[in-house]
Amino acid sequence: MNRPSDRTPAVVVMSDLAALGRQHRLITDIAERGLVPLVIVGPVTDLARLQTHIDDPDHPLSRIAAVRQLPGPAIDGLLASVRDWLDDYDVRGVICSGEVFVDPAAFLCEALGLPGTGTWAGRVCRDKVMQRVVLREYGPASRAFAPQNRESAAAEVYPSVVKPAGRMFSSGVVRVDDDEELRAALTQYEPDETILVEELVVGPEFSVEALVHNGELLWSGVTAKLTNEGDSRFFTEIGHTSPAKLPAAHTEALVEANAAILKALRFGSGITHAEFRLQQDGRPVLMEIAARLPGDAITMLWHLATGKPIEPAIVDLALGVRPDYPVPTRRAVQRFVEHSPGRLTDVRYEGQPVSWIVDDGFWPSVEAVDATAPARCASVMVSLPRGASLGQLHDSSGRSAYVVVDLPWEADPDSEVLAYADKVELAIEV
Repeated sequence: MNRPSDRTPAVVVMSDLAALGRQHRLITDIAERGLVPLVIVGPVTDLARLQTHIDDPDHPLSRIAAVRQLPGPAIDGLLASVRDWLDDYDVRGVICSGEVFVDPAAFLCEALGLPGTGTWAGRVCRDKVMQRVVLREYGPASRAFAPQNRESAAAEVYPSVVKPAGRMFSSGVVRVDDDEELRAALTQYEPDETILVEELVVGPEFSVEALVHNGELLWSGVTAKLTNEGDSRFFTEIGHTSPAKLPAAHTEALVEANAAILKALRFGSGITHAEFRLQQDGRPVLMEIAARLPGDAITMLWHLATGKPIEPAIVDLALGVRPDYPVPTRRAVQRFVEHSPGRLTDVRYEGQPVSWIVDDGFWPSVEAVDATAPARCASVMVSLPRGASLGQLHDSSGRSAYVVVDLPWEADPDSEVLAYADKVELAIEV
């Protein structure tokens, strides 16, 4: 593709306000390379609020040069929206940092001859039903039921897990133990939703983050996950540890399974975030794979664990540059604190500032420490606004405050993080 030298070089980032605030280093890094950050957001973003952040010279998102909002991820709508950008700018990379635009981002990369996941890999990574078909040898026993066939939905074995195929953030995912619970669960979904009914895979949950350059797997990291499934019917994530403290054989099995999946997808360039269950026999079972940056504080955890932020590597991959990302020398943990029902009025942590990320519109920056440094609380954040109603955790949107802690390599992450989580004080009005 011809790129006249008189056009300003730019990178397109597809995201939403929440992910932009979390991954603001992407915008900073793009701008510091002399490239113009152009942003596409979806319908859930409050565009006026985003514009307020862009207009604030002290806000990290102020370096965004232009923003467009789309009503959805339709490829034709995306192409129509960015057509003038392609005339006015020399677009050198496309980055997807949110789930909604994985598919159109892959198409735009391919259309422009830029590094990307590849349209096939992007399509499969965005569709849970396609994953169960294309990657069936890696996943659980599963059946999909289209909206018109939902009345015939059945489980081959109990307990099972019911999930809507098109949602995100663990929304609508629930355990069912018999036919009655299955029928009740089906009433909670929208009429047009396709439903998956899967065997319940028993075992701890992990994610594998991977950096891939032109089909070459450059770096893999295994993150341990903690959910609330032990005392509820739901599967909301309430903690992450990067890297997971595992026997070497289990880490190797997870990394190898992920590598095989990436090969099966013919994955091109970018970052992936795949979620697995590790069965008692040590076999990883794929829950799902996403072709985007991971959510929650996982990128922050890898920064603290390796000493280097991961966002510049993502920009490298988008530009066709082979990044060099280090192995971890510490462990980092994110842990959400338990809350009681009521209205959240304040969060306090003695000796540490508390970041209300919804109000601020960005996540606080952290700096890594030496590998031998003692354990510390790196950040305390609140994911809901003041006045939010707290209740049982059905999905990620109901979580409140959490700590991010980094530890020496040999420390026990599960026990040590509790000492910091217990210092978080929630003020709740009943």
